[in-house]
Amino acid sequence: MRIIFAGTPEFAARALEALLAAGHQVVLALTQPDRPAGRGMVLQGSAVKKVALAHGIPVFQPERLKDPATHEAVRAACVDGGAELMVVAAYGLILPQAVLDLPPRGCINIHASLLPRWRGAAPIHRAIEAGDAQTGITIMKMEAGLDTGPMLLSEAIDIDPQDTTGSLHERLAGLGGKLVVAALARFDQLAAVPQPEAGVTYANKIDKAEARLDWNQPAETLARRLRAFNPFPGAVLTLAGEPVKVWRGDVVVASGRPGQVLAADANGIMVACGEGALRLTELQKSGGRRLTSADFLHGNPLRPD
Repeated sequence: MRIIFAGTPEFAARALEALLAAGHQVVLALTQPDRPAGRGMVLQGSAVKKVALAHGIPVFQPERLKDPATHEAVRAACVDGGAELMVVAAYGLILPQAVLDLPPRGCINIHASLLPRWRGAAPIHRAIEAGDAQTGITIMKMEAGLDTGPMLLSEAIDIDPQDTTGSLHERLAGLGGKLVVAALARFDQLAAVPQPEAGVTYANKIDKAEARLDWNQPAETLARRLRAFNPFPGAVLTLAGEPVKVWRGDVVVASGRPGQVLAADANGIMVACGEGALRLTELQKSGGRRLTSADFLHGNPLRPD
C-alpha cells in the first residue's frame, strides 16, 4: 500500500522500518522539526527523519499544522503520490480534521496502551507508575478526539516487575511495528470497534516536577516511579543540597521518619518512606555517570540519621 507516515521518536521509527520491510511504499514522512540535543545542543533530526532519509523518502517538518498552507504537502502526497492511508505513531503534533480527511482510506494510529486505558502522551510511563500488570498496542482509526477513535487491532503484553519505561518501550516498539503491518495486511477485513466508555484514563505528559521523590509516599509507590521515570526524566532526591538522580531501588521492610536515612552501605542507601523503606541501588550526580550505591558512597559518604 502507498502510505504517508507521521511520527517522531524511536518508537515511531521502528514502525516505519517494519512497514518498509513489509513492502509498503511510503511517499511522505511527517516528523517534528530538528531540535537541539546532546551536550553541544547541536540540531539533530528525529529518529523517523533518519530512517526516512536513509530510504529516500521525502520529509516534511512543519512546526504545526494549523495553517491550511501546511496541508498542501499531505494533499500532494495523496493526489499526486497516490497515498491511500496515513499511519501515525507518536508524532507529537495535533492533526486537524482537515488533514485527517485527506487520505482516501483515512488515518490510523499506533498507540502504546490497551485503549481506552491511558489515552494521551505518556502511556508507557503511566502504566508502570500505576502498577498495571499488562499493557499493549492498539491500532485505531483516528478522529478529532484525543485517542478516541474506533479500534482495529490490539495485543497485550505483561509488564515485568523490573520493567522500566525504557525496557517496556523497547518491547512495545517492536510489537507496534508487527501489529501495524498485520493491520495493513487485512485492512479491509478489520472491523472498527468503538472504544468502551468504561475504563477511560488519561496519560498526561510527564512533568519534570513529578520526578522529585516525596518520602511521605509509600515505598511501593516510589519504587514504581523510579521505574516509570527511567530513562526520562529520572527520579530526583537532594543530598547535601545537590540534586541526585535515582535510577534503581527496591522496597524493603523497615520503618522510620519519612526521608530518614536508615542505612548506607554496599547494599544500598535505605530511606524511610510513608510506608516501608526504599533501598536505592543506582544513583547519578549532576554531570556524572550512573553509579552503583557502593561506588556512589565512595565519593559521597553518607551516614545513617
